[in-house]
Amino acid sequence: MIRVCLADDHTIVRDGLKQILAEEPDIEVRGEAHDGEQTLALMDQVDCDVLVLDISMPPPSGVELIRLLLGSHPGLSILILSMHSENQYAVRSIRAGARGYLAKTSAAEQLVSAIRRVSSGQIFLNANLNQKLALNMLTDDDSEPHRMLSKREYHVFTLLVGGRTVSQIADELEVSSKTVSTHKTRILQKMGMDSVAALVRYAMEHDLIESGMEGS
Repeated sequence: MIRVCLADDHTIVRDGLKQILAEEPDIEVRGEAHDGEQTLALMDQVDCDVLVLDISMPPPSGVELIRLLLGSHPGLSILILSMHSENQYAVRSIRAGARGYLAKTSAAEQLVSAIRRVSSGQIFLNANLNQKLALNMLTDDDSEPHRMLSKREYHVFTLLVGGRTVSQIADELEVSSKTVSTHKTRILQKMGMDSVAALVRYAMEHDLIESGMEGS
């Protein structure tokens, strides 16, 4: 029996997943969570083989949550279920330790197949993502997400980790707060993080606050 837990901030999504999995005799849903904190708590409370995880829940989420989960539960198989179809999200998730990545638009049969595959220790990706992942494994770019930022995004990144607020950055760059907020959202997405605090930790770990390295 494959013991599965579901983590998604939308009840209707979790209900739909449970309905699909209820038809499979070898799969049992053991629990569900609606945000990152509840997901971490759930993994401490139940025995779970596969966690079907939405990458965009309330924090902690994304790559940060994957690392937290595997840090305390290294044997857990994580299958990312996401509304994002971009290859970069999948690549970053797999590099963080997830065993599979599936778009929410995928067919029910793919979900079941993905769960069975990752529960056996294999990776589940479609052919296109497999190729993308292979290419990224041959380069250093994805291992340092800040290198994917544009020069303007990297500038905003350094200001954010330096303690500036959105309004202060807007004044300094002579742009609107909305523009800065858009940059901030894009930075978090590209780097697979969900808060400025996570960006600060990343910057400190990579000596970016002191070094002033520039993005591409």
